[in-house]
Amino acid sequence: MHHLSIDLETYSSVPIGKAGAQKYIASPDFEILLFAYSLDGSPVVCVDFAQGEMLPQEIANALTSPDYIKHAYNAPFEWGCLSKYIGRQLPPEQWRCTMFHGLYAGYTAGLEATGRALGLAEDKRKLNTGKALIRYFCVPCAPSKANGMRTRNYPHHNPERWQLFKEYCCQDVVTEMEIERRLSAIPVPDFVQKEWETDLIINSRGVAVDMEMVEGALELGATVRNSLMTEAMQISGLNNPNSVKQLAAWLEEETGEEVAALRKDTVAKMLARDDNSPQVQRMLEIRQELGKTSTKKYDAIEVAVCPDGRVRGLLQFYGANRTGRWAGRLVQVQNLPRTYTEPLELARELVKGRNLNALKAIYGSIPDTLSQLIRTAFIAPPGHILIDADFSAIEARVISWLAGEEWRLEVFRTHGKIYEASASQMFGVPLELIKKGNPEYALRQKGKVAELALGYQGSTGALINMGALDMGIPEEDLPDIVTRWRDANRRIRDLWYKMDAAAVQIITQGGAVGVNNVVIAREFNYEQGTDCMTITLPSGRKLYYIEPQIGQNQWGNPSISYMGMDQTTKKWKRIETYGGKLVENCVQAIARDCLAQAIEHLEAAGLPVIFHIHDEVVIDCNPDAATLEDVVKIIAQPIPWAPDLPLGADGWVGQFFKKD
Repeated sequence: MHHLSIDLETYSSVPIGKAGAQKYIASPDFEILLFAYSLDGSPVVCVDFAQGEMLPQEIANALTSPDYIKHAYNAPFEWGCLSKYIGRQLPPEQWRCTMFHGLYAGYTAGLEATGRALGLAEDKRKLNTGKALIRYFCVPCAPSKANGMRTRNYPHHNPERWQLFKEYCCQDVVTEMEIERRLSAIPVPDFVQKEWETDLIINSRGVAVDMEMVEGALELGATVRNSLMTEAMQISGLNNPNSVKQLAAWLEEETGEEVAALRKDTVAKMLARDDNSPQVQRMLEIRQELGKTSTKKYDAIEVAVCPDGRVRGLLQFYGANRTGRWAGRLVQVQNLPRTYTEPLELARELVKGRNLNALKAIYGSIPDTLSQLIRTAFIAPPGHILIDADFSAIEARVISWLAGEEWRLEVFRTHGKIYEASASQMFGVPLELIKKGNPEYALRQKGKVAELALGYQGSTGALINMGALDMGIPEEDLPDIVTRWRDANRRIRDLWYKMDAAAVQIITQGGAVGVNNVVIAREFNYEQGTDCMTITLPSGRKLYYIEPQIGQNQWGNPSISYMGMDQTTKKWKRIETYGGKLVENCVQAIARDCLAQAIEHLEAAGLPVIFHIHDEVVIDCNPDAATLEDVVKIIAQPIPWAPDLPLGADGWVGQFFKKD
């Protein structure tokens, strides 16, 4: 087997950051400028497509030959570019992505960032030069008298820069190969590589969008926003009422009280007061409405939609470092508002018809309605249907199975009413009494918030964050809810402490420790310079925690930490963790593996997945291809590596995406 490492430099007038790689590549003016490669570790060669050079025949043949494994950093991009160059979709199984390999091994995305995390030498001047060269040759330029009013820079416009650009392209291949060499100590399992290949197909398949509705929503959103801004300016006299600084100062002057912030929750609390003047009340209402008028997701669809009316590249494989779950890209389907509006069909038609008055009369708040309708912009093309199916309470099922909490497993094997069952266990009330119409039904709310907040070692703060106070539960009741839930779920509680103790043990002493259905171990590779704590999941996949250490936390107890990407600052730094958090990582990772298994089964059955969200899959197919029952049966079938994990699923069939 031969190995071909590749890096491309390309041109397209489409902004890749906002529109995505698929639309960038689909642009009529897309072209490959440079093709740098190394065959089996030999010195890097750069083929200058922009100046008429051609690939050597051996390399051209290698692009489709199963005897050559193609490697690239963020390989879906090179795969997409070369598929267009060849004129057909290249076989995904012949490709390996070094960026994904780094993510699997616990590192971050980005060639430079991963190289830095691995300790590779970094020439910042060269890096900055490279970015400047990309801006110069790979994107359109602004016409000016100085550049002869051209809209693009070609090699002949600056031969010296072009030569530097070729060297930069070659260096990327060298860096990619060195990263791959360092990561060779951490192999990607074959079944996870197969999931990556399936993801490549799903992302290139894309999902159809209703552009008539998108354009209507953008027009209505702009109309409402302009109207609200005009009214706010008239009331307040501010030149920008949407400015937090200006509005806060105005509110302080009107109320005589300090306004520290204007977050959604702060505004809601201020609105609830009964001593506001009419002007203050209306300004707060407008602030609340303006907070809902964001049409960013509609904007994102408009920018990313390909010429055939589909949006592609919505998912990032292994985007969540700690668990391996997918992350959203472009439209961020992982974070869409729910749909409560009824009837949805009428609302969509009114938006398409730009019928602002009817929409307001029937549904009330235009911004809120548009926000809810964003899901429905994703549609089945003519003659097709969408089949949506999602796992029922997947995390609650997985944590019950992982901990061996038998009473909970019995709930999922039978009626599945975990909130009622949890309340029954916590308060010693017969399950049959916790139903609508009975006073005991009030306990369900406590069971629900406890289930949502406490599974990963959360306490009263977690209950508050999950909305316990907003549900009307008194704050003085919260410690009792925590105690009762932990007493009712002693195996889950014990699992937190067992995970914590096992991690401390293997970091300080080495070796491996089995905890229920997972194995925690310390893994070194002195040759490649890697040092990790790993958790082997029941599927055989591993979670990696780079350079683990034991320190001391604020309570004087051992504190587990590792090197990772801080999700807030986006910097590579030391991150603390603990038993409950490790349990959360494992539960979400196992749930992710259940979803990945289901996707493979659906694809094998000829049911094309167009996107998925954590525990939910969306299929685009002919009406006679399958029923909802067929899909649910495939998704809920026993998992080979966890046959006793009780799975359940449900869903719907329709013409557009929604949240039941």
